[in-house]
Amino acid sequence: MPAATKASEPADTQPVPNHAPSRSFARAVQDLTGGWRDRELWSHLGWQDIKQRYRRSVLGPFWITISQGVLALGLGLLYSQLFKLHLPTFLPFIVTGFIVWTFISGSLTEGMETFITNEGLIKHLPAPLTVYALRTVWRQTIMFGHNMIVYVIVIVIFFGAVDQPYGMTTGTCQAGSTGICHPGLGWYSLTAIPAFLLIAVNAGWITMFLGIISTRFRDFPQLIGSIIQLMFYLTPIVWPIDQLYSGGDRSSVSWALPFVYFNPLYHFVQIIRAPLIGQAINPWSWVVVLGITVVGWAATLLVMRNYRSRVSYWV
Repeated sequence: MPAATKASEPADTQPVPNHAPSRSFARAVQDLTGGWRDRELWSHLGWQDIKQRYRRSVLGPFWITISQGVLALGLGLLYSQLFKLHLPTFLPFIVTGFIVWTFISGSLTEGMETFITNEGLIKHLPAPLTVYALRTVWRQTIMFGHNMIVYVIVIVIFFGAVDQPYGMTTGTCQAGSTGICHPGLGWYSLTAIPAFLLIAVNAGWITMFLGIISTRFRDFPQLIGSIIQLMFYLTPIVWPIDQLYSGGDRSSVSWALPFVYFNPLYHFVQIIRAPLIGQAINPWSWVVVLGITVVGWAATLLVMRNYRSRVSYWV
């Protein structure tokens, strides 16, 4: 009897196998948690993507910073003249807008190709699908960090224009000035940090959700790519919403304001850009982004529950 008891002890300490069906929310959650635990893997793969892209380049990843800076400077000079805007306040606006938009559009476009481009690893590496989604998000985060160097340079140069109340058209908030009077930089500018973390969380579900759909329907990336190009012009990236308000130079088309506020991408851009350049954030923007975060992750869990196991056959 004692011998039998001892023989049975090792069996009692064996881990209980997971008998959850492949199509279950438990498996979907396990994929997410397992992918997060493998952060050493996806962080290494994401950094290697950047190094491989600029391999044998003298400046390496800093070409990301240079290209972003040249684009923002050129368009800033052009649109400040076309829209008759104050350059020292408009240039920080367009720089931060481009930086945030680059992260969002990159997460969308590269997120749709996440599982397709990782076909070889998916078929031979027994890793959660979340690893490949986080690889994409981490790569976009690294690029965002490089682009923020442009923001720092621009803010240092034009700090005097945005550290006090200002307007986009004249640069001042004196009586008779047009557009909105912005408060200027302050301690609330630090809210850009949790705002970026929230957008990165959204990038996670977007990459997973669109990646699974695009793996099954290969025409989907082309469709979404066309929509992204259109949304760039419909979102206040290179043109300030100030001009649509009463007193602005484009107040005659103020009827377009509701369409701007119903554009979810505007709120994603605004919760980061506004504090970085000393503009007040409408609380509604936070409500919209938080709501999309909850709904987006719920839809992603549903898609992962039903189709996660099929991705390896679709790639």
